[in-house]
Amino acid sequence: MNLPDIKIGNPRTSAWRERFILYTRLVRLHRPIGIFLLLWPALWALWISGEGRPPWWIMLVFVVGVVVMRSAGCAINDFADRDLDGHVARTRDRPVAAGLVSPEEALGVFLVLGLCAFALVLLLGWKTVALSVVALGLAVTYPFTKRNTHLPQLFLGAAFGWAVPMAFMAVTGSVPPLGWLLFGATVVWALVYDTQYAMVDREDDLKIGIRSTAILFGRYDRLMVGLSQVLLLLLLAWVGHLADRGAWYVAGLIIAGGLAAHHQYLMRDRDPALCFQAFLDNNYLGMVVFLGLVADYALG
Repeated sequence: MNLPDIKIGNPRTSAWRERFILYTRLVRLHRPIGIFLLLWPALWALWISGEGRPPWWIMLVFVVGVVVMRSAGCAINDFADRDLDGHVARTRDRPVAAGLVSPEEALGVFLVLGLCAFALVLLLGWKTVALSVVALGLAVTYPFTKRNTHLPQLFLGAAFGWAVPMAFMAVTGSVPPLGWLLFGATVVWALVYDTQYAMVDREDDLKIGIRSTAILFGRYDRLMVGLSQVLLLLLLAWVGHLADRGAWYVAGLIIAGGLAAHHQYLMRDRDPALCFQAFLDNNYLGMVVFLGLVADYALG
């Protein structure tokens, strides 16, 4: 009696599939909040610099570039924090900290993604390429700042916000004062949401010597976040004034102010889970500002 053939999966294919899944976890594609927080300022800048009609191909390059650079940033961050993440409850399961991906692999993923991002920016002209060098430098140095300064959130803001001057350069060929003002607003926004993020890990960070604005501000953390939220809204209002925006944009800022007030409510007892929720909800703040811009250019 002939037995039927039993098909066995290719072990090599299975192994590659497992590595691919681990790499997607390494770059946190399953947690896209960082992509959105990086994307919204880029879209703000594209819409303003393009006066509501940015070239579609430039917008496509920036959207793909945001995904690639955020992924590269996660890889280099986990490489830099490979000896620290295992001591923090929220990060101990990350692939490098858990020993599932080697530090050399994480560095390799960063280099490959960095080259992909550079290939994308080559489509945007040499001036934008020159600005991208700064973006790469910020992405590489940010993960190490938390060891040497209590203000790593400002470095993160610069890294996340650098898409703003790049967008203005790609669309208009220069970065006007309005572009730098929007960049400043983006840095302040990062100070807000990354301080909320750092409040989640504050107790673990104190034990292992990681520094953050949450530790620097101490019992004044909510006050400092609140003042930063007010500054953010004022800067965005100033941006709107210089860009000659109207009622729809103002409506977006009013809704954003309501969301910021809700974030303060979530942070009222400094509960880590609720502080993390406030951090996540900044996605909606960035979105309503963008929708206000889109509506104002379309209908204003």
